[in-house]
Amino acid sequence: MDVTTLAVAVIGVGGTLGGTLGGALLSQRANREQNRRADREREQERHEQAVQTRRDLYARLNTTARAYRVAARDAVEAAQRGESVDPALLDAAKEAWADEYSQAQMALARDVLDVASALNRALGVGYSVVKQLPSSPDLDAAYQRARRWFGKSLSDGVYLLRVTLRHDLGVETEPRFEQTRMQMLTTLDSARDDLTRLLAAERVQASGPVVGGR
Repeated sequence: MDVTTLAVAVIGVGGTLGGTLGGALLSQRANREQNRRADREREQERHEQAVQTRRDLYARLNTTARAYRVAARDAVEAAQRGESVDPALLDAAKEAWADEYSQAQMALARDVLDVASALNRALGVGYSVVKQLPSSPDLDAAYQRARRWFGKSLSDGVYLLRVTLRHDLGVETEPRFEQTRMQMLTTLDSARDDLTRLLAAERVQASGPVVGGR
């Protein structure tokens, strides 16, 4: 083999090796890019699933809160009309809300949980309003008070929860929402405390005087 032939052979081998190595590097880069793309897609899927799960939870929370308020309000209105009231309807609405609220406590952000917790306490007071109506010493005043509670204070509380959930999902973006949320929370808590004191006073009055100082 002459020198020229040998040189051509060496170049050919070098070219083949270089092509092989270059192809391997290109293949590695392609694989890395494919893996990164797959990771991004999986992360996007996890994010979308998390958002959908939160959206579903919020929808159930809003629905059961509204149903609980409406069931209590309807029970009051039926009692005022002298109609029989099926306590199972209100109890079922109460339990449905309790189930969703229990799940939500483990998933809600702090500001959203503050609203849900305040509403939970307010709904509980509303339940007491209904149960305490038959023993109220002044039925007319009790019915008027109940209508104000379910038609105004508690209705505003349910509305606040809905707006807060929508804001957390990014559906609503009111710039002064935080200020509004705190004002409505304060108003709801104050109204609930006032009603709680009235109900407690009525229970004491209904129980009659304590015999023997006990």
